Amino acid sequence: MDWDKLRIFHAVADAGSLTHAGDKLNLSQSAVSRQIRALEESLDATLFHRHARGLILTEQGELLFDATSAMSKRLDATAARIRDSEDEVFGVLRVTTTFGFGTLWLAPRLPKLYEQYPDLNVDLMLEERVLDLPMREADVAIRMKEPSQADLVRKRLMTVQMQLYATRRYLDSHGGPPQKVEDISKHRLICQTPAAPQVGASAAMVRQLMTHNPGSLLTVNNYFGVLQGVLNDLGIGVLPDYVTQDFPDLVHVPADIQGAEVPVYLAYPEELRHSKRISAFRDFVQDEIISHRKQLRQMGKL
Repeated sequence: MDWDKLRIFHAVADAGSLTHAGDKLNLSQSAVSRQIRALEESLDATLFHRHARGLILTEQGELLFDATSAMSKRLDATAARIRDSEDEVFGVLRVTTTFGFGTLWLAPRLPKLYEQYPDLNVDLMLEERVLDLPMREADVAIRMKEPSQADLVRKRLMTVQMQLYATRRYLDSHGGPPQKVEDISKHRLICQTPAAPQVGASAAMVRQLMTHNPGSLLTVNNYFGVLQGVLNDLGIGVLPDYVTQDFPDLVHVPADIQGAEVPVYLAYPEELRHSKRISAFRDFVQDEIISHRKQLRQMGKL
């Protein structure tokens, strides 16, 4: 149905008069009458009984007026929320990031975001595929490399480094930590499956470790699985250094080897630059990173 004709119908039904509706809409009575006739023809129904004292809705007209009244109320409520949105954060925010960063760093911190913005609904999409932000497959992304898509606002958040970790229990039961990289031959190595799509950040490190013939091997297709293996005393794992704050049982194993530094970027479409949801999420992530780094310094890990 034609939205403009529905708007005019609603005004006529509300006013009970073509003239009064025309005055409200700044249209002539004849223009209003033509639109009502066209709407009735398109619906093949009579919407008004014409009387000398005005117009009365038919049964079909009542049904349509109920629908346009509900639409009008929803539009008024939406307009009010849009006006209020300069000071409020609400609605759905679609966030995409890698499985590892999303499960090990971001998700555990989301309760703080919900405490600040209880009306916000986060749709967290964890996958290694780079979603198309300009095509609005997601609203905001956190990625382990600088986004290459055009028309994006991007901000570098922090740097991640791949390192070796184990539990004290595992190391004590295997004669202590390796002193040099060659000692990995005496230990079980836990790392990502070489074919895993997110292995890029640690691939070179894993390849180097493999040349020293680990005593045993456990491969998993994501960092969360690697972490679970390490926490359960299975061996020495290749993990991003952001896990150290939330898992104090982990012991850094130097072994004269560490992965290259990986930049972490937050990005969102240029058209969402002034979105309150985006601003709230961006500020939240930045504040959490500052807190994260402060705690690492206090723990002596920076």
